[in-house]
Amino acid sequence: MYEPPTIVQLKITILGIDPPIWRRLLVPRKTTLAELHHIIQAAFGWLDYHLHQFEIGGLRFGDPDLLNADAFDDDSLALPEDDVRLFDFLPNPPPFLYLYDFGDDWHHRIEAETVLLPEADRKYPACVDGARSRPPEDVGGVHGYADFLEVFHDPSHSEHADMKRWAGRAFHPEKFDLIKTDRAVRAAVRSAKRRAALLRYD
Repeated sequence: MYEPPTIVQLKITILGIDPPIWRRLLVPRKTTLAELHHIIQAAFGWLDYHLHQFEIGGLRFGDPDLLNADAFDDDSLALPEDDVRLFDFLPNPPPFLYLYDFGDDWHHRIEAETVLLPEADRKYPACVDGARSRPPEDVGGVHGYADFLEVFHDPSHSEHADMKRWAGRAFHPEKFDLIKTDRAVRAAVRSAKRRAALLRYD
């Protein structure tokens, strides 16, 4: 019996940074944009402190209660992200954007590279590749991160010690732990579903 491919391979890249910061993910085609939000947060190690939205074909998807309350007159109204699944865009989805933190404006380009059959011995979602650490939260966007790196790499700078302390002892811009990231990605959707269930019965 024919079994259609059900796993989408995504490459997600933070725009405006060179060398690029990116992750390659395997996610079920039934994944909602709401679930993909939590997967992206886990894959990059973001802390989900700020608003987010997906931008697809001129439409905005996210939490309408949060996004539309702060929308300007020329903004399109945001649509619910939990009503949209990846298979709604298959088989040939165009690249689309995920925006996190409307102050720092971290734009993530999401590209569906291929669709695969699931592997029996692999759990999904999964992170299978990537490069470099994400910027520290609230660093000031692309330009703020460039300034941060200049100080970070210059031990003679007067703010070097303070910057390293602020970023955290474990931070290094070239660091990427695939095993740790994969575990976080697998746990992301489960944790989000538990939180949603608690809110429903609160």
